Amino acid sequence: MNKRWYAGLFVIGLSMLASPVSAQIRIGVDIAVTGPAAAIGASTRNAILLWPKQIAGQQVEYFILDDSSDSGNAVRNARKLISEDKVDVIVGPNTTPAALALLDVVAAAETPLLALAAAASIVEPQDAKHRWVFKLPQNDAQMAAILTRHMADNRIKTVAFIGFADTYGDSWWREFSRLAELQKIKIVASERYNRNDSSVTGQILKIMAAQPDAVLIAGSATPAVLPEETLVQRGYKGRIYQTHGIATREFLKVGGKDVEGTFFPTGPAVVASQLPDSNPVRHAALDFKRRYEAAYGADSMTQFAADAWGAYLLIANAAPQALKAGPPGTRQFRAALRSALENTHNLTIPQGVVNMTPQDHVGLDQRSRVMARIVNSKFTYAYGG
Repeated sequence: MNKRWYAGLFVIGLSMLASPVSAQIRIGVDIAVTGPAAAIGASTRNAILLWPKQIAGQQVEYFILDDSSDSGNAVRNARKLISEDKVDVIVGPNTTPAALALLDVVAAAETPLLALAAAASIVEPQDAKHRWVFKLPQNDAQMAAILTRHMADNRIKTVAFIGFADTYGDSWWREFSRLAELQKIKIVASERYNRNDSSVTGQILKIMAAQPDAVLIAGSATPAVLPEETLVQRGYKGRIYQTHGIATREFLKVGGKDVEGTFFPTGPAVVASQLPDSNPVRHAALDFKRRYEAAYGADSMTQFAADAWGAYLLIANAAPQALKAGPPGTRQFRAALRSALENTHNLTIPQGVVNMTPQDHVGLDQRSRVMARIVNSKFTYAYGG
């Protein structure tokens, strides 16, 4: 069953119900707080609870729904947020299948969506279906580029791939296989598994029989632990890579010693305190890290929390322009908000510097990713940026 939270239950005064409805900006949120992607959703929700009670001088009301990591629930939540709660913008979902499921819903309602999932297909190609959709996480191609460069620099010649049997795995396979070929890295095995699988022994035995120099696991949150755990237990000695979907404390807890030494691409906020002084997003990343960890404890900040804070910064940056076109709750406000988001320029967020265009609804460049490594059960800076 879906669960519904009003941010006012968590943050006193976040919604000022005595204010006229027309004076409130209504923000809907759909995230996975339960289900396989719960580790991602938990830190996302924590970041959202830090959002302010006012944006551009307007009171804000937040409607936070849990889709339980299910695309069907995400669609039902989005329809409810639009038709019943009359939201001006939706933030989320944070899984690729759920985000893709909302494209038709938000396009029909002409309501901006700031997705917190990674696949480029969420915002590409820029057509009528994608016109109302923006995305915070880096495209998989950006992450695959720095990852394959790291492999090449470390003389990896052969690699095996195992990824989710869904759109997340599909996107990573498409980008990684293309970029591995450019780096002259041979893919010697390719396997898939489901997020809720309890065993991947068959797939791992096939991978190990191919004797790759390295293995890339294209999964996210705690379900990404299983293939790595199996590789280690079966005695694999090569290098193991993961994607940017693993950067949660829960992944470290579940993986334990089995994930030590793992390399993965990530947003700079995850290793904010270790970034070179020259990194252009270091200040913004450190600022959010301090805010988040003051509320939730040391080493608690994740890539997904940083993406959620970036969503707030995008809305806050666009809202003043949108308010010139009409009050919140109107079609004019939503349309102007979409236009202002699309014209975001040189906005520094914890994960990079955003420069959007009508053709690019992500707006991030090479400043948005680094390579990291798990050392002593912590995410550490390794490469790039």
